[in-house]
Amino acid sequence: MGLPVVAIVGRPNVGKSSLLNALAGEMISIVEPTAGVTRDRVSTFIGRNDRYFELVDTGGYGIVDSDELSDHIERQILQAVESADLVLFVVDIRDGVTPLDKKIAQMLRRRADLDVIGVANKADSAKLFPLAGELSRLGLGEFLCVSAKNNLNKADLLDRVFERIEDLEQSGAPPEPVMKIAIVGKRNVGKSSMVNAIAGSERVIVSEVPGTTRDAVDVRIEKDGKTMIVIDTAGVRKKAKMTDSIEFYSNVRATRSISRADVVWFMIDATVPISQVDKRLARLIAQEYKSCILVVNKWDLAKDVAATGDYEEYLTAMLPVLKHVPISFATATAGKNVQSTVDLSAELFKQANTWITTGRLNKACEIIKTERTGARRKTAVWPKVYYATQIAANPVTILMFVNNPKLFDESYLRYIVNRLQALLPVSEVPIRLFARSHKSEKKPGRKPSPKRR
Repeated sequence: MGLPVVAIVGRPNVGKSSLLNALAGEMISIVEPTAGVTRDRVSTFIGRNDRYFELVDTGGYGIVDSDELSDHIERQILQAVESADLVLFVVDIRDGVTPLDKKIAQMLRRRADLDVIGVANKADSAKLFPLAGELSRLGLGEFLCVSAKNNLNKADLLDRVFERIEDLEQSGAPPEPVMKIAIVGKRNVGKSSMVNAIAGSERVIVSEVPGTTRDAVDVRIEKDGKTMIVIDTAGVRKKAKMTDSIEFYSNVRATRSISRADVVWFMIDATVPISQVDKRLARLIAQEYKSCILVVNKWDLAKDVAATGDYEEYLTAMLPVLKHVPISFATATAGKNVQSTVDLSAELFKQANTWITTGRLNKACEIIKTERTGARRKTAVWPKVYYATQIAANPVTILMFVNNPKLFDESYLRYIVNRLQALLPVSEVPIRLFARSHKSEKKPGRKPSPKRR
C-alpha cells in the first residue's frame, strides 16, 4: 500500500497496547493488567498533515502462554518486525533493564537497516525520568520517557515517528475499504483459518485451542485493486461460562464487530449441532439488520453424513430469523469455496445498497395489497398502504404511509418484508420497514412514533 509500517514490540505487560491506543486516540487493543492478552497483530492507521503510517501492536515477546501459543505469538512478532520500517521498542522504566529486554534489543540489532525508537513507558511522573539513563546499556540510543496511561509525551513520540519516516515514499491516505466483512461464530469454528485463507497468508494465529483469538483484528486485504477489511473476532460463548474480564471484553468486541460490518459471515461448525449461542448470534445479526452469509465450515468432515439440501433445511429450521440469507459450504483450511464466498459478499453488499424506485416499490405494495393475505382483520377496516418510499440503504429501509399503523402488527410487517424480498431485487438482504399514518403528513408539528419491522 506504500505506507510506512511502525511496529510496537517489547516484553509482556510493558504497556504496548496502551501505547497503541494512546497514539491512535481511541480504544483499539484490549488493555488488561494480565500479561499476554495481545496475541495477534492489531493495527491501525495514524495520520497528520496528509502523512500516514500503519501502527502495529504485537504480543509480548517471551510470554509463557497458558495455552501453549508462545511460538505462534513470537512468529507474529517476528513477521511484524520483518515488515516494519520503524520499531517502537517499549520497556517499563520502573523495572530497569531486564534479561528479556536485552534479548529483544539483541534481536532488533541483528537487522542493521532497522530504525528503532526506544520508549520508556510508565514514566507517570518526572521523578522517574532519570531512570531512563540505564536503558542506554541496550545499545539502541536514548529512550524517550512516556506515559501511555496519562498521555505524557505522546506528542513528542509522534513527532519523532513522523521525523523518522519523513524520507520514506508514501502513497497518501490509506484507501477507504469498499466493504467490511465480520467473521463471527462460536469458539473453534475456524474463523481465524478463514481470515488467513482470504488473506492468503498467516495473518492471525490459528490453533486447536478454543479461545485463541481475543481481540477483534481488522485485516486489510487488497483484491483486484480494491481494499476490503476482514474482521477476525473472538469466539462467542455463554456469559455464564466466561471465566475472566478478558473473555468478557473479547465477547463485547465480537458483538460490536457485527455493528460495524457491511456483511457478516456467520460461521457454523458442520460437525456439531446448532447451539443456543448460535441462536443468540442469529438473533443479534437479525436485530442489527445486517447482510449475512451462513458459512458452514469443515464441510469436508460432514459431507458424507448429510447432503447440502438437508443441511440447508436444518439451518432454516434452527435459525428461522436468517432463513433469507444465502448459505456457503466451505473448508477454510483448504481454501475451498472461500473466494466464491467473498464474491457472494460483494453481491450482498450491492443488494443492501440498492435504491428502489418509488414506482417499482409501490407496484410491489399493490401486489401485496391485492393478495389480502398475512393480515389479521381485527376490525371492519383492513390495513391499507397508501404509498411507500425508500429512505435509506444498507440496510434497505422503507417507509410506508398507511391508514392505521396499529393494524400493522409484527406478524403482518414480517409478512410484508418477506413478500418485498421476493418481489424486489433484495431477496437475500434484510429490509427495515416502518409504518406511519398518512394523516401525520398534514400535521408538521406532530411527531408520531412509526411502527417498524
